[in-house]
Amino acid sequence: MSLTASIPFETIGVAVFALTGALMAARKGMDPFGFALLATVTGVGGGTLRDLLIGIRPVFWVGDPSDVLVCLLVAGIVFALGPKRVAALDGGRRGRALLWADALGLALFAVGGTGKALAAGVPALSAVALGTVTATFGGIIRDILAATTPLVLRHEIYVTAAALGAAVMVGLQWLGLDAFTSAAAGFTAAFGLRALAILRGWSLPAFPQRD
Repeated sequence: MSLTASIPFETIGVAVFALTGALMAARKGMDPFGFALLATVTGVGGGTLRDLLIGIRPVFWVGDPSDVLVCLLVAGIVFALGPKRVAALDGGRRGRALLWADALGLALFAVGGTGKALAAGVPALSAVALGTVTATFGGIIRDILAATTPLVLRHEIYVTAAALGAAVMVGLQWLGLDAFTSAAAGFTAAFGLRALAILRGWSLPAFPQRD
């Protein structure tokens, strides 16, 4: 049994990232179609690019549309909650619900994407890159469609956290640890670094702007 079959990292990640898309749609005051669109592209975007790069046909959600149904269900629930409940969930100066859901989805997709890449037989370095792509691409699409600067283009530690989780997972499997332990350690590393960045305001150094 493969990692992705025995540990539903990707399925959980789809639901969590769909939640971030729906919360973004709520912030932007979108209609139900907007909620469904942002939730779906965020939930399946990273995995779609990964499967295309690996050459998996059909792409995971085409062969089994259950993940798309999960995204639509999440979008419907968030829309049905109404403005007051969503504001209470995602309120505050920094929109904590969206930040933390995004951090959780990032870590889940980093290990889920890496596991699927390894199962496809790609080299270790490529698996790290594909895990990072899986974890970040859906959020990029979400932010672009919502006319928001993507997190990956800000100074925040974001892609670095995904890459760390993927690298930890690959490294531990190379050392002979089992898939579950390696994935759990990779998840912990990715989520832990992203959480510390959120809580302590950590960011990467930026190159000085020029006029």
